[in-house]
Amino acid sequence: MSLTTLLVFAGALFIAAATPGPSVAALVARVLSKGPRDVLPFIFGLWSGDAIWLTFAVAGLSAIATTFYHAFLVIKWLGVLYLLYLAWKMWFAKPDAEAETLPEAKSPGRLFLTGLAIALGNPKIMMFYVALLPSIIDIRSVSILGWVELVATLFLVLAVVDLSWTFLAAKARKFLKSPRAVQIANRASAGTMAGAAAAIAMR
Repeated sequence: MSLTTLLVFAGALFIAAATPGPSVAALVARVLSKGPRDVLPFIFGLWSGDAIWLTFAVAGLSAIATTFYHAFLVIKWLGVLYLLYLAWKMWFAKPDAEAETLPEAKSPGRLFLTGLAIALGNPKIMMFYVALLPSIIDIRSVSILGWVELVATLFLVLAVVDLSWTFLAAKARKFLKSPRAVQIANRASAGTMAGAAAAIAMR
């Protein structure tokens, strides 16, 4: 891949990824309620979902995404229901208790799969790779090495975006000292989670 092509891809991906959506909402809500510690498996799950959609697009498997539409539809609605469940738990969480936003830190596998399901079920991500990406780069000319370069660029861009959101959410969390502030943060996070679920469901 030429440097120009990779830069164009990186710029388009940065704009798409940095725009708040279901994935960012879930990440911020998790960090606000439990802090940034042990959030990496969840983030890796999100990145892996993006990489899978990128691979589909590069391999010319858009038709497969259409053929297995119902499978992705099931993933989408499972993600919606899980986000709503988490929103409900966070809304009614006691200020002095740990909010149950995502699986516990001692379950990195579940954290990873949760992030993966959110990314795979997010229509915004699917549309970027399956519909928009072919207009940014010539999919037919991408070699295996080119795919590796695209994936590496993807991880680099998403690392900048998601770790920045994590840092900002962690900074905001430091101001949550009183039980009242914790309750407000929990309910704000619950609203964010519910909003993310609605955003996925309506697309």
